[in-house]
Amino acid sequence: MAERSKTPPPAQAADEGQGPTSTRTIWKGAISFGLVHIPVGLYSATVSTGIDFDWLDRRSMDPVGYKRINKVTGKEIASADIVKGVEYEDGRYVLLSPEEIAAAFPKVTQTIEIETFVDADEIPFVYLERPYYTAPLKRGEKVYALLREALSKSKKVGLAKVVIQTKQHLAVLIPCGRALILNLLRWGGEIRSFEQLDLPPLGVKAAGIKDAEMAMAMQLIEDMTQPWKADEFRNSFADEINKLVEIKANKGELADVAKVEKAEGAATGANVLDLTALLKRSLGAARSPKEKPASVTELPTAKAAPAAKAAARKKPAAKKAAPASKASAKKPARRAA
Repeated sequence: MAERSKTPPPAQAADEGQGPTSTRTIWKGAISFGLVHIPVGLYSATVSTGIDFDWLDRRSMDPVGYKRINKVTGKEIASADIVKGVEYEDGRYVLLSPEEIAAAFPKVTQTIEIETFVDADEIPFVYLERPYYTAPLKRGEKVYALLREALSKSKKVGLAKVVIQTKQHLAVLIPCGRALILNLLRWGGEIRSFEQLDLPPLGVKAAGIKDAEMAMAMQLIEDMTQPWKADEFRNSFADEINKLVEIKANKGELADVAKVEKAEGAATGANVLDLTALLKRSLGAARSPKEKPASVTELPTAKAAPAAKAAARKKPAAKKAAPASKASAKKPARRAA
């Protein structure tokens, strides 16, 4: 059985209905706006409450993993015989070499580069994808707090680009209590239009809604309105399965399964720069975009730890992969996950 999500004791949960804080840094770098760099770490803001059913061989209780199978012959093939291609037309592929794919990867900069600021309510919810907490590193507390308070006071959020594990993301930096949340966004063009759907027109009169109907709907909404309490909305299926697992485990109905080691790595950090001087120079650069920004002298900081090498080994998967859907003719190339 895969590792399950457990309900944290009250002392571990920051707020009712939330899981315990994750203190494991999954990315280290800097928030950058203008000439100001804020060294930060990235931390998981979510915990999965789903149930991960692993496949096991009933005869030996060994984990069951993937096999590379030729879909035509049904025979297993070696990794060396696999090439990557993108379907350009129905049944016709463009093959890409590992070197060509590697050249297309974005440059890893370890920077959350804020490109612009927008009103906090301007980004539609449909673009929000995954949240992460950020926290200051190496004497970055003051400038971190400055950005957080400035965003809160101006009711703005920062639109940024960041590369995490070779994949480039669009993201929004949002002040939330004492934290700055980095919420990954879907790219422009990834959200489908709803214009071709059969939707009623906007407006009460245009939709043919009577005043009495609107009044009753408003009253019903008012009667059902209550404060947001996350603890009241939980994954009931996961809770029931977890209860069943606990009951069977207490009865001794357990099977020994070999564990698979996980490789972890850490990325490099960033240097702390003089805040007041950088703010002044950033303002000057913003007002005179054609002028070359002045050079910046870094303050002495502790040496950053060398970047860890990416793990070369792949963990054998424990679940069956979902079949890929058939691609349509002349479709654009898809980005790797």
